[in-house]
Amino acid sequence: MNCFSNIWEHPKTSAAGLLIAVVTIASVLSQQGITLGAAGSGTVVTLVSGVASALLGLLAKDPTEPVNGAGSQQSKLGAWALIALLLPLPFIGGCSETTVAQNIVNWTPALQSAVASVDSAGALLAPPDTPVFTAATAGFDAASNLMVVQAKAYLANPSASTLAQMQNQIVVLQNQVNTALLEAARIVNPASQQHALATIQAVGTVVGAILTLVQSVSSKAEVEQMAAQSTVKMAAVRPYLNETPAAEIVAGHYGEPVVVARMQVARVEQSEVLAGF
Repeated sequence: MNCFSNIWEHPKTSAAGLLIAVVTIASVLSQQGITLGAAGSGTVVTLVSGVASALLGLLAKDPTEPVNGAGSQQSKLGAWALIALLLPLPFIGGCSETTVAQNIVNWTPALQSAVASVDSAGALLAPPDTPVFTAATAGFDAASNLMVVQAKAYLANPSASTLAQMQNQIVVLQNQVNTALLEAARIVNPASQQHALATIQAVGTVVGAILTLVQSVSSKAEVEQMAAQSTVKMAAVRPYLNETPAAEIVAGHYGEPVVVARMQVARVEQSEVLAGF
């Protein structure tokens, strides 16, 4: 009987718990490719998740005058509801191909800017380290330019053939970035190494965001094929990554708090590892 009395006495907490469970289960179902049928341009799973997320957003509003006791509990409820609302976003499928294609294209200016920073970074390194850095990042310009072209082609015509080209190219770019990170980690000069890793990681952050978007419109078999083509895995480069600048890039792109972006970056990395990247 205690469980029923708790539900009666704490309806908001109980409702939030139920909605968090719905969003979590929907996220897992989407990752497994379970849709439960179509709903408009999306699926039943994403529709249910979207409604639950919207209700969580309403419950996440903190009291205007936080106090100890009930007010403090309400603040914690709002925080947990907001976290549950935001975390699954990069992994919930069902978005239209046009929307995903536009999101990918929206990332391309950041990709080009990050690669431009890499091109100019060699001059800031110690002279003995410049050749190592230049050789490690030599393919970035061509690969990123092709990625931009293919992203725009997919937006104009989201067909199976343009998607396949984009799938191949994003894996090529990811392999180049991860290989460059391993090469930059061999630089002995601490200042040179730090600057080299930071500039390469900026490219990698954008590439990771695009890879996640490409995965969202790819079938399970296609993702497995992409992962099989990924020769340098996330686990190999993870020790050389800094979450803070990556979160700042994501936060700036989406206009969201860094703390939220940090959680999203962590979830993206986890998703890539689980997918075999």
